[in-house]
Amino acid sequence: MAEPLPISDDDGLCEEGRDLIRGVLERIGDKWSVIVICQLGDTTRRFNELRRMSAPITQRMLSATLRGLERDGLVTRTVHDTKPPRVDYALTPRGTSLLEVVRALAGWAERNATGILDSRTAFDAAG
Repeated sequence: MAEPLPISDDDGLCEEGRDLIRGVLERIGDKWSVIVICQLGDTTRRFNELRRMSAPITQRMLSATLRGLERDGLVTRTVHDTKPPRVDYALTPRGTSLLEVVRALAGWAERNATGILDSRTAFDAAG
């Protein structure tokens, strides 16, 4: 088993950075953020397109998720001066770098899903 990377106390991550790290992980770790990041991928999408692709997300939850991702610099929101107004969303370079991590995590989950389900069944049967 691989050992975790050591984090030196000199880095300040164990003290000053703890709340920031927790906040970032809360944002990118919720299911809707991950889904929206994956749906945006390498393209630009409109709000309603994202909503359809991310069903059963509600309009309110999608709005809140997009606002949070935009606040963290992961998504850009572009309003076009048309009638009716058109709003496009896209990943920023930071969001694209996170997409790589999310895709790697999804691949890991897919490769290990059967084993995880087997472990859950065995655990529940022993319980």
